Amino acid sequence: MRTHILAGVVLALAAGLIVVLSRALGLDLDSVALLGGAVGAVVALVPDRSAGARLVGFAAGFLAAWVGYILRAAVLPDSDGGRSVAAMLTVLICVGVVVLTRDRLPLWSLLLGAGTFAGAYELTFAAAPPEVVTTSLSTATTLVLTVAVGFFAAAVVGAHEAVATPHTHRAGHGDAPADEPSRTDLMGAEQ
Repeated sequence: MRTHILAGVVLALAAGLIVVLSRALGLDLDSVALLGGAVGAVVALVPDRSAGARLVGFAAGFLAAWVGYILRAAVLPDSDGGRSVAAMLTVLICVGVVVLTRDRLPLWSLLLGAGTFAGAYELTFAAAPPEVVTTSLSTATTLVLTVAVGFFAAAVVGAHEAVATPHTHRAGHGDAPADEPSRTDLMGAEQ
């Protein structure tokens, strides 16, 4: 529990620092400081596969959403149908990446990357779809920076706990992790 509190405090300080430095340097990061920092912390703290796999998965989902927005601007109609097709394609790209990597990248990290980009960019895109190249690049840059700060802030604090209590459980693969009750614990030693 102390690790979670410490990670939260460090992340809060990092988010505050992002906003202060953003204003001082004219970077305009404050609009995504909390989103990026929190998402970066999630990618760092979720004990599923390696940090590298989680980061690559996040980046792949992020890029999938970016491709979805470029397709929306270039070939899809600006309608509910066009938005629906772009959303479906984005999710299918994420699933395709998981299949191609034979489940080495966690689907949740790809979906988190796609959702993060979409959540930060949708209003900007809707205001000027023809400017997708410049506006999406600006949004991507600010998000990558804030996600990196959140990831490193949480990783530094949570690194020793991850080593102390490894979590290698994947749904349908092996036994329950140590922090979950086993079937014997739930049903008793003998029935």
